Amino acid sequence: MVDAAASTKGDLHLTNLVKAFGDFRAVDDLSLVIPEGSFFALLGPSGCGKTTTLRMIAGLEEPTSGKISIGNTDITYAKPYARPVNTVFQNYALFPHLSIFENVAFGLRRRGIKDVKEAVTKVLALVELGHLAERKPVQLSGGQQQRIAVARAIVNRPALLLLDEPLGALDLKLRRQMQIELKWIQTEVGLTFVHVTHDQEEAMTMADTIAVMNEGRIEQMGSPVELYESPRTVFVANFLGQSNLVKGKVEGASGSDLQVSVHGNRIVVPSARNFAKDNSDKSVLIGIRPEKISIEHPEANTLGGGVITDISFVGVSTQFQIQMPWGQELSVFEQNDGGASHLQKGDTVALSWKPEFTFALDGTADVDAGTSVNPDEI
Repeated sequence: MVDAAASTKGDLHLTNLVKAFGDFRAVDDLSLVIPEGSFFALLGPSGCGKTTTLRMIAGLEEPTSGKISIGNTDITYAKPYARPVNTVFQNYALFPHLSIFENVAFGLRRRGIKDVKEAVTKVLALVELGHLAERKPVQLSGGQQQRIAVARAIVNRPALLLLDEPLGALDLKLRRQMQIELKWIQTEVGLTFVHVTHDQEEAMTMADTIAVMNEGRIEQMGSPVELYESPRTVFVANFLGQSNLVKGKVEGASGSDLQVSVHGNRIVVPSARNFAKDNSDKSVLIGIRPEKISIEHPEANTLGGGVITDISFVGVSTQFQIQMPWGQELSVFEQNDGGASHLQKGDTVALSWKPEFTFALDGTADVDAGTSVNPDEI
């Protein structure tokens, strides 16, 4: 049965998936297709349903309703051991009494495969740890243990590799290194990786496609560039990076552009980047990423009368907090190329940016959606 499951291949289909705990729906009518061989990320804050979704795919939670299939094979209610799925957890779950070689060989031996040397040697070479085959897990660093956990998972050639916050236990520098290595491993082996994380940078660095989850549903799904440059909801705009969101009112249209009044200033928004819902007062939220704004170089979209309240040097850029005449503080990230080095707190400045960098969102939405994540829950 296990070998039959291991031969299952194809796209992962989640169809109208629901997981309820009493009256609470942790996953609420979730449908998506994850293409075979892709690196897919489920991204969202604690409690959004991403880990519950992963556990249902792994067979560790039973869906309340809906269907899970790989290719044409329905695995909705299959036992975990009967699924062509392996999981890498944050704590690695290596066997401390076994050598690295035997840790990697464990799954092969359980399937009754006696000659494991070639497969284990090959996958240890892939993660560049063949020289540590005879050591015990306790003799390895956190990053090395993480790579062994991945090697143990992929040696069985599952249809899916599930990654549950796999880099959470590593320090920042090692985490960034492992992001690159995991993506390289996924490309080399060609397996479907489904990665659950709350870390926006981690998802954007590794994934081909990201599904941003909120309250059991997908807010938006797309490539990292699409989600960052063209967020369609306030939650996505705030959760994935930083956004300046300013209230405005639609005054009309000119060709393919929307004309929006923002505190007495005319702001141009390309119609293709208008994701606002129609409402009676024509209100919208104008969005612009901090690094798209210039203090020094005038552009078509301009907001004047801002006063610098804070300046932070962070290496590649300098971050400015600008208080606008209507009381709102906006963020500006200027590249450290010498252009804005003379600016000081208290200076009055104008903020400007190109119209094509502007997006418009639902004017009735909560401007703080996606910003309040409890760090104790991550």
